[in-house]
Amino acid sequence: MIMVRIISYAEAIREALIEEMERDESVILLGEDIGVFGGVYKVTKGLYERFGSSRVIDTPISEDGFVGMAIGMAIMGLKPVVEVMYPDFLPNAANQIINFMAKIKYTTNDALSVPMVIRTTIIQGRCSGPDHSQVLIPIFMHIPGLQIIAPSNPYDAKGLLKSAIRSHKPTLFFEAASLYSTRGEVPPTEYLVPIGEAKIIKSGEDITLISFSTTVKPTLEAAEELEKEGIKCEVVDLRTLVPMDLNTIINSVRKTKRLVVVESSWPICGVGAEVLTSCLERGLEVKAFARVSPPHIPEPMSPALVKHYLVNKEKVISTVKKVMKFEY
Repeated sequence: MIMVRIISYAEAIREALIEEMERDESVILLGEDIGVFGGVYKVTKGLYERFGSSRVIDTPISEDGFVGMAIGMAIMGLKPVVEVMYPDFLPNAANQIINFMAKIKYTTNDALSVPMVIRTTIIQGRCSGPDHSQVLIPIFMHIPGLQIIAPSNPYDAKGLLKSAIRSHKPTLFFEAASLYSTRGEVPPTEYLVPIGEAKIIKSGEDITLISFSTTVKPTLEAAEELEKEGIKCEVVDLRTLVPMDLNTIINSVRKTKRLVVVESSWPICGVGAEVLTSCLERGLEVKAFARVSPPHIPEPMSPALVKHYLVNKEKVISTVKKVMKFEY
């Protein structure tokens, strides 16, 4: 019998880091406050004491500087795992990420690779203001050469992070800050979750609901309530945004012929647009389609406004009912 433990999302990520650092001495960590302080979210707590300052490196407040340094380390044979505290700080390192991290493989005709991971967060609903709550995943989906991962539970968080660290491809790994304390089953034994494979977490034949990261929970809760009313939803957790598992998406939509994409990022040029276009390009009959996302405005600071801004179960239920009735 395989023993299964219940641990938190944050603990699962910490375990993945520890296991990969113990397995491979070329894996190093760097970022702001990740060492002595243990990380602003305490995900790296204890790693500085365990592995020392040569492998857990506290950096100055300069994303452009330490992301560039990590790219150099990766080219020279190390496997850096970089923590960028907020996703809003990724644009500070945009030149390094877009023009170097993602492109060196191509500009050197495969002579060089950049086996590195940037860990960052999805932070919504904490009233942190417009420039500390942005979900910038679609911006980086547009850049060729990057893998983009966004797990929704502890099991996937650990297995996908281990796979990302072992991959030779540059990866952006989006952790959901609101999920750090959530708990789930994680085996104590070695396992990996393949990059690029979505997961059907609820089967149904009436409508396909596609989600990732923070919006998986409200999507699943909505599907369970809708089933009581006779609407059987198939819920797909994308897990990986690039590469996207189009086979799982297409097979589900081919069956249900209705599609709702629930995303934490803004709708224009977003995940939903990519999913629908991919279905239509392959000749699928999509009778009705909709997106559930925050409105195309910055996240407000007011708690009352934030409550209305974010995706929730009620918005998913309302949208599904409209799609089922062709009400637009």
